[in-house]
Amino acid sequence: MFFEDLTVGFTFHTPAHVFTEADIMDYARVYDPQPFHIDPEAAAQSIYGGIIASGLQTCAVAFALTLKANILNESSMGSPGMDRIRWLKPVRPGDEIRVFAEVVEQVPSKSRPDRGRVVIDYSVRNQKEDLILTYSITHMQRRRAPQSN
Repeated sequence: MFFEDLTVGFTFHTPAHVFTEADIMDYARVYDPQPFHIDPEAAAQSIYGGIIASGLQTCAVAFALTLKANILNESSMGSPGMDRIRWLKPVRPGDEIRVFAEVVEQVPSKSRPDRGRVVIDYSVRNQKEDLILTYSITHMQRRRAPQSN
């Protein structure tokens, strides 16, 4: 899909991903080595009562799921940033997440006619439909090439 297809109100969702304890701990050992991510005994004694995924891992997996949905890929020109990220519930081993997305803004570039800015609000839910993560991303999307006559 291209900029023109991503109109305000357009929605999509992604395939699902299941987090394993090994995946959570492997990621956290490298990128977020806090005890409640990497040590089952310490995690059991924490406010979480067990191992939980890093919020950054949850974001990375959610973004990968968005790409697997193959909605933005063809026309993506990157992103200038992410806003309003909120971790609402922890992700635990065995949890399955899915991403739901809605276009909330679409603005053609005034200086570069080959692209536009699309703002998408994302909601990530687990298998119980609990809302676990929300964020917004501004995507730069390529416009369709003008048709020749």
